[in-house]
Amino acid sequence: MIEVTRETKETQITVKLNIYGTGKANIHTGVGFYDHMLEAFTKHAHIDMEVICTGDTHIDDHHTVEDVGIVIGQAFHQAIYPVQSIERFGNATVVMDEASVTCDLDISNRGYLVFELPIGGKVGEFDVELVEEFFKAFTFNVPLTLHLIYQRGKNKHHIIEAAFKALAVALRRAISINDKAGIPSTKGVL
Repeated sequence: MIEVTRETKETQITVKLNIYGTGKANIHTGVGFYDHMLEAFTKHAHIDMEVICTGDTHIDDHHTVEDVGIVIGQAFHQAIYPVQSIERFGNATVVMDEASVTCDLDISNRGYLVFELPIGGKVGEFDVELVEEFFKAFTFNVPLTLHLIYQRGKNKHHIIEAAFKALAVALRRAISINDKAGIPSTKGVL
């Protein structure tokens, strides 16, 4: 079990992570919709994750969402690197009712994000623009190359949830054990 803690004037966060778990989640960020997305991510990635965050949500949810993304990314970094004996690449298209989102990723040790989800406004009290902030923080702190591409959909909740689940499934596939892979790079290092 990996444990990472981060404390700033804006947030106090602890993340515990087992990347080869059973999908068990214990998520408490103070942001209900975000907790729901992280629980879906945990379940479909088949990881065990605990996230405890106290943040300045009296201002808004930005610091909480971004900083939790940073710490989850740092925990994944500790769990994955140095890369060896995993598939490395993963992809998934996840549908949720009318919505469909595709995720392609490469555990490349290079942070790069392509985020093409045409969403804005709010889901309940949650500012939808924070979805990209999470994916950016996560991607650059693992680091990995991540492409999230909207295929179709109208309901913002469905589109966002499909994106979190697509990341989960693609990541699960990318970290799958492959004893024959060695270091999965022609460079000999990632």
